[in-house]
Amino acid sequence: MQPRNMSMSGVVDLAAVKAAGEAKQKAEQTRAEAARNGGGAGAAAAARLIFDVDEAGFEQEVLQRSAEVPVVIDFWAEWCEPCKQLSPLLDRLAGEYAGRFVLAKIDVEANQLLFQQFGVQSIPAVFAVVAGQALPLFQGSAPEAQIRQVLDQLIQVSEQRFGIVGAPIDPAAAGTEGQADGQDADEAPEQPAGPYDSALGAAHQALDEGDLGGAIQAYKNVLSDDPANEEAKAGLAQAELLRRVQDLDPQQVRKTAAESPADAAAQIAAADLDLVGGHIEDAFGRLIDTVKRTAGEDREDARLRLLELFEVIGADDPRVTAARMALSRALF
Repeated sequence: MQPRNMSMSGVVDLAAVKAAGEAKQKAEQTRAEAARNGGGAGAAAAARLIFDVDEAGFEQEVLQRSAEVPVVIDFWAEWCEPCKQLSPLLDRLAGEYAGRFVLAKIDVEANQLLFQQFGVQSIPAVFAVVAGQALPLFQGSAPEAQIRQVLDQLIQVSEQRFGIVGAPIDPAAAGTEGQADGQDADEAPEQPAGPYDSALGAAHQALDEGDLGGAIQAYKNVLSDDPANEEAKAGLAQAELLRRVQDLDPQQVRKTAAESPADAAAQIAAADLDLVGGHIEDAFGRLIDTVKRTAGEDREDARLRLLELFEVIGADDPRVTAARMALSRALF
């Protein structure tokens, strides 16, 4: 499975945080007070990258700590099978990012109040708290490449909008409570670097910095040597989507699409906006309807754009599976 809200919608959510200036000021005050007090609770907790949180400890472990470092929250439950795939990945990334964010794990069965307060609809669900502000990141499991993009954007926005930069921590020395796979961070086997890690890293950085042209070219360079590279395909699809929508007038695009349901180009543009806004099923449904009501080149354009959006979300997502079946019915 893949996230309900992709990293693009995460950017929108993060950029729209209210009272960012006030939160930033509060975070700076909290850090200053912690420094005067010799670090306080935040410094005492800084040795842990991954920890379990309950309702009693939420204020200290998450809200107070979020003034010093982005806190990512993993909502999980023992009976949740997708959680058993996502949680170990988040654990490993927390160790790899080495203090640029910390990972709080909340068992929804034991903490129903927190589950309700965050408005979680299904699990796994991943949120972040920065300077006391709750930010939805994504819902469901996801490929590692897309999770990295979400985390990188979170870290970037935390620094730029709130002035919060997590202090580097040595993962080998950090205690890690509540890991889903039961393995301490210092026992995790090192992952060998892949042949395209450097090129993919450059592509991810270009994407994070808004250099969409550079990101697109970097992903294409990887795919020219390794056409089956899933991380590069997903990154390329996302970068191309963001470039397509960056100069659109959303209000005009949606007005045109509403007035001209048979206009394939208008529906395709609106579908791009739907996906960037996190409305994945709406985007898929719009394009499938366009395939149904058009013919010839227009129909093919809608079909191809739908396939491109599938790449953004990922083949394992159940919504992609359902949309593929609906597309087959529309075509045949």
